[in-house]
Amino acid sequence: MTIQKRQRGRPKSQFRESSAGTLQSLDRALGILTAVSRAERATLTDLSMSLGVPTATTHRILTTLQKHGFVAFDEERQDWVIGIEAYRTGVSFMNRTGLSTVSRPVMRHLMEKTGETANLAIPDGAEVVFVGQVETFNPIRAFFARGTRTSMHASGIGKAILAAMPPERVRKLLMTSGLTPFTDNTLVSPEALFADLNETHARGWSFDREERHAGMSCIGSVIYDEHGDPVAGVSISGPSTRFDPLRVPELGATVAAAAVEITDLIGGRLPATNTRSNGEITATKTGTGPLA
Repeated sequence: MTIQKRQRGRPKSQFRESSAGTLQSLDRALGILTAVSRAERATLTDLSMSLGVPTATTHRILTTLQKHGFVAFDEERQDWVIGIEAYRTGVSFMNRTGLSTVSRPVMRHLMEKTGETANLAIPDGAEVVFVGQVETFNPIRAFFARGTRTSMHASGIGKAILAAMPPERVRKLLMTSGLTPFTDNTLVSPEALFADLNETHARGWSFDREERHAGMSCIGSVIYDEHGDPVAGVSISGPSTRFDPLRVPELGATVAAAAVEITDLIGGRLPATNTRSNGEITATKTGTGPLA
């Protein structure tokens, strides 16, 4: 029987000069960045030993990455974590294959199934901004150019997003923006709006019946990110004459299903429960402002 002598010292480095012309220093830096990302946090010694890179070299690479914001050093815990620039790089990738791109096939199917224009919007303060649309083939239809803004309280998507937010955050948003009337149907009473948001939250979709534009109606539902927070919304909109009260619940369920599908496609998740952590939104508010 042959006894194999146990090797001592650090493991053999996986980083070598390649005939393909890769840069060893860059290979090492990207390897260390990847290792920090996968571990979420790691000490200098752990990184050096696991990758087979000398401690001094590992430290130089980390400080270089730190200089450019790709990693950060936690002074309290004495270990390394991913930095903001690594996040921005990831966001750039997500923008390329992100919300608008993955939502479009779902929105097209939603338009074909309901016969109404499908919209995609994201929140910005107390407003929503429309970032995508698939128009219906009907000659009379709703149209929102990309970049169009509208107040959350008078929007199908806006009300769906508000209904998914913690109540205190909703109050703060509406305190700063107020409840501007756009039509005779706009919910300008806090009591009426909050009751509508509670109903929206309970059933999973909102209903805007001529609250922003006379003669136009909209049904919206919220899209969630990976933390279970509302990040966007999808809706259908069109002439109110095509939103028959008997058909509205069916349309609402279809829009809600589309929102769930988009949530899944972007790596989001639905909240753990369908109840608000702080209870129902109420019009009670102390202090000053339009909702006081």
